[in-house]
Amino acid sequence: MMNNTVKIGIGFALSWCIIKYAYFLYDPLADIKPMVMINILFMLCSIAVGLYYYKRNKTGESNALLDIKNAMKAGFPYTLVVCVFLYFYYDKINPEYNQRQLSDMKYEMKKVLDDPVKFEELKKSNEGFEVKTKEEIFSEMSKSSEAFYSARSITTISMLAMLILSILYSILVTVVYRRIVFRD
Repeated sequence: MMNNTVKIGIGFALSWCIIKYAYFLYDPLADIKPMVMINILFMLCSIAVGLYYYKRNKTGESNALLDIKNAMKAGFPYTLVVCVFLYFYYDKINPEYNQRQLSDMKYEMKKVLDDPVKFEELKKSNEGFEVKTKEEIFSEMSKSSEAFYSARSITTISMLAMLILSILYSILVTVVYRRIVFRD
């Protein structure tokens, strides 16, 4: 049987996934910033609601470390479900987003390489570029950009950021609950 705080985290994650998919269906070319902000809010809400539910239904004494652990019981499932969804979203549902980002990056690289002043600054900033031609530099920078704008790398970076944020939120929510809401 699954813990209720885990169910709360999964519930918020599935809610965010549905909203993200609906947002994509509404406007596939829309900016991702609103969805990032909603993701951050839902993570905070899942941790806060999960810990609140736990503290309301607890039977024994509790300390701060147990509260942080129980807050993370909602945050980590949230992170896992959202990151699995993000992988499939950027790999299968909306791979055009990565291609668009990659083409924008290549366009910006071309602008830098075509400007003689910026090109010289770029060559001076990186010793490996000193003897290379514009085409070699463009090819090398394109390869690194292609690796960065893949579904796997976006998912990895998202998971790392969300895990760190869920730990910070768990600590923050525990402190707020212990000092203000549930004065022990």
